[in-house]
This record gives sequence, structure tokens and C-alpha cells, in this order.
Amino acid sequence: MNTNKNTPRFLGAAFLFQAVAALVWTLLLSSLIVTGDIFASMTNIANNTLQMRASIVVAMLTAVGIAILGSLLFVTLKAQNEKIALIALGLYLIEATILAVSRLPAFALLRVSQEFVTEGHPIQLQSMGNLLYESADFGDWLHMIPFTLGALLFYYLFFKSEYIPRVLSLWGLTAVTLSLMGTLLVLLGYDVPMWVFYLNLPFELTIGVWLMVKGIPDGSETNYRLANA
Repeated sequence: MNTNKNTPRFLGAAFLFQAVAALVWTLLLSSLIVTGDIFASMTNIANNTLQMRASIVVAMLTAVGIAILGSLLFVTLKAQNEKIALIALGLYLIEATILAVSRLPAFALLRVSQEFVTEGHPIQLQSMGNLLYESADFGDWLHMIPFTLGALLFYYLFFKSEYIPRVLSLWGLTAVTLSLMGTLLVLLGYDVPMWVFYLNLPFELTIGVWLMVKGIPDGSETNYRLANA
């Protein structure tokens, strides 16, 4: 019973860890990339190898955080509908796998960028670097598809359960719906303003703090304990 009582707070910590890790990873990488200029991007990467390596490590930690978050969401919400929760968990694990695999071309880009600068910027290495960057970037966007689909299922179960305020669940559902539509458009080659994706980060930080501080609210705690006993 104590484990069940503490699980929502562990879940809150997982939300915060995953959100902060994803933010740090994005900031580390985005400050090295000059949009539309692979020459400048590769030069930045070669001159800031520690930062690039740090972005790869933090991205891997983000992938681990996603797997942990999905597992805790499953444990917390499976009583509402175990099949839906299991599908959502599977989507989160796919997301974590895609993100982890996408760091392989990112690491290769680091090595190629170093050679690119050392050897005087040969065009062949620039072309290879561009291919590696596009592969890593595609993975960055592709992992958003299973994330948004899984989050839609988990947040629906949150809405159904009333373990958190329904307005918070609706915020999450709205944020991931916008992210899903935006990601699909990006993968189809359209330009999408970044504000479309911004709602999700503050939602994850908010729900993380809420669950760590509040746990399961008093009105839902009895039902939660009975469902997870």
C-alpha cells in the first residue's frame, strides 16, 4: 500500500526529469546548429566537441527517462484500462528506442565534423556531414510520433481517472495534439512555428510538480488505492 501511495510522486519526479533532460539536450544541440548552413554547423560542432558529446549523453538519459516515465504511467493508470495503458507504454518504449538510435548518426557527425575542420573543409566530408545531420534530425522528429500517440492515451486515462484536475488533463491532451499535428507537417516537409510544440514542456513541468506535491488528490486517493491494491 505504501508503494502505491508513493508511485504518483515517483511519477511526478519522472515527468520533471524527462522534461528537464529534454530541454537541456535541445539547448545544447540547438546552439551548435545554424539552420540551413551545414558548413557553419559542422565548424561549431568541431570547435565544441564537449558540448556535442554532452548533448548526446543527455539525449540518451532522456531516452532512459522516457522508458521510466512510461512504466510509471502504466503502473499508475492501468486500472483505468490496462489494454490502453499497455499500448501507450509500448509507444513510449518505441519513442525511447528511436531517440537512442538517432544518436548514432549524431555521434558520427561529431567525428566527421572534426575531420572536416582538420582537413580543410573538403566538400566530400561536408556532404557526409549533411547526410548525418539530416538522419539525426529526422530521428529527432520521428520519435515525436510514438510519444504524442502514447501521451494521448495516457492523458485520456488521466482525464478518465480524475487523479489530477481535469483541466490539467485537457491541457496535456491539447498540447500533445498540437505536437502530433505539427510533427506530421514537419515530416511532410512543411515549416511549422515552434510555438506549436511549446505547450508540452510547461505541461510536463506542471504535472510533475503537481504529482510530487499533491500526489493523488484526496477525492481520488481511495479509488486509486483500491484500484492498485
